[in-house]
Amino acid sequence: MAMASAQQITTRILELQATLPSTVTLVAVTKLLPTEVIRIAYAAGVRHFGESRVQEAIAKQTELQDCPDITWHLIGHLQTNKARKAVEHFQWIHSVDSLKLAERLNQVAAELGKRPHSCLQVKMVPDPPKAGFDLAELEAALPTLNQLTHLDLCGLMAIPPQNSRPAEIQQIFEDAKQLADRINQSNFSNLKIHQLSMGMSGDYPLALAAGTTLIRLGTTLFGPRPTP
Repeated sequence: MAMASAQQITTRILELQATLPSTVTLVAVTKLLPTEVIRIAYAAGVRHFGESRVQEAIAKQTELQDCPDITWHLIGHLQTNKARKAVEHFQWIHSVDSLKLAERLNQVAAELGKRPHSCLQVKMVPDPPKAGFDLAELEAALPTLNQLTHLDLCGLMAIPPQNSRPAEIQQIFEDAKQLADRINQSNFSNLKIHQLSMGMSGDYPLALAAGTTLIRLGTTLFGPRPTP
């Protein structure tokens, strides 16, 4: 199947934006897509864009310097050796998937005088292929994470395992919302979880029902992604 046309992309974005609550931010996922596609979405009103690879995003940012009000979201796995470039080039990092990475990002952010919005990637159910804190790990790490004051640790990112059934996905999203509430009830000084990065093209209606605040949509807006 071919990627959507400019008119289709524009129509999809406008129709979707009209249905979203004001509490929800649409992050258009543009990994592997050319900057022309970003410009189409930008013209339709999108200002939040998600990329999975740091180098690919930097190249696009260079081409899009005439769109300075774009907010860039890193949504893919991040290696600690790319932490500095991630903090330099992204306002949001959704995939903080270990204490080691969080500590490195905090160190770099302090050196650069930045404070990126950050989401802790959590595995609400066991999912061996995927990166992320399991629930016990996160529980143990919370006091240390709270000390990382150069990160705005404001969210959780939850991605259901592949091939999960709708009822399982719904439960995962609801459990993530309850986990955020529990963390907030602990009254940490720095950890204030008021963002939920949940919902992709296949499951975002379920995430909306569970109270997500950030949906990450690629295929829904742009059609099938080109193969790398």
